[in-house]
Amino acid sequence: MRVAVFSTTSYDRRFLDAANAHRHELDYYEPSLSAATAPLAGEAQAVCAFVNDTLDARCLAHLAKNGVRLIALRCAGFNNVDLKAASANGIMIARVPAYSPHAVAEHTLALILTLNRKTHRAYNRVREGNFSLEGLLGFDLHGKTVGVIGTGKIGQVVLRILQGFGCHCLAFDPYPNPDVEALGARYVSKAELLGQSHIITLHCPLTPETHHFIDKAAISTCRPGVMLVNTSRGSVIDTHAVIAGLKSGAIGSLALDVYEEESELFFRDHSAEIIRDDLFARLLTFPNVLLTGHQAFFTQEALTNISEITLANIDSFAQTGRPVHPVTMD
Repeated sequence: MRVAVFSTTSYDRRFLDAANAHRHELDYYEPSLSAATAPLAGEAQAVCAFVNDTLDARCLAHLAKNGVRLIALRCAGFNNVDLKAASANGIMIARVPAYSPHAVAEHTLALILTLNRKTHRAYNRVREGNFSLEGLLGFDLHGKTVGVIGTGKIGQVVLRILQGFGCHCLAFDPYPNPDVEALGARYVSKAELLGQSHIITLHCPLTPETHHFIDKAAISTCRPGVMLVNTSRGSVIDTHAVIAGLKSGAIGSLALDVYEEESELFFRDHSAEIIRDDLFARLLTFPNVLLTGHQAFFTQEALTNISEITLANIDSFAQTGRPVHPVTMD
């Protein structure tokens, strides 16, 4: 099959080419996929898209008109896809449901440890010859209560790691998992988790129910000075409310690998430009905020798995008319 691959980088080409092994014709395009860039797909039968591509009704209608019948997402989330429009246009959607929960979980702990012990600030100080410890005080993770919101594969790995640090773990998920309880975590209500946790880490998908799950009301019920960490989807938290929480001291520290309006920022080099997103620029001014550019997934193992599963979806669709991991509206 001829596949148009959008939002590509050098590492995308490297891992996808290795997984493809010349089975399909992969055409790579650096721009993100949207209604404006959809014509680049030409006569491709399939399109491979990424997390911040915009697959709305206009984009999907254009792709369908030119013969695209499969969208192979090389990510787990599909909140950027208009599933009703895809169905109406006869386009199947495939995704990568899991690639490396360890990659995201380990990055989550890296954020927690860095934010707590302020190693990023210490690194810069030492390079400037400043060995003062003022402002670098942290706390022991051992004995602290950590709330994990979302106990899928990633959340479970996070819980397992936290247990190794000697943390007391609380969990919230509408679908409790006995394996989580076997790890020693305790399922509680949202209110109890927010009120008792020293650290809250988010690992839930973005759905209508989880949109702005952490908002002004939620922050008001949190333990004062809570550490908030998000490696799931940007819109799970209300950025305006979080900034207000940082200013008031209700939120003691914040680590984000994702951001509500990241599609215009992340996965590109803007170092020679002025960042025009005022909210993001405001976040950068806080000394107790740590931001990374949606890199939690970014390990060799994860990229290998993402590429292999993406190509397996394309293989299956070419052979049977159905991908291995379809996305439906059910």
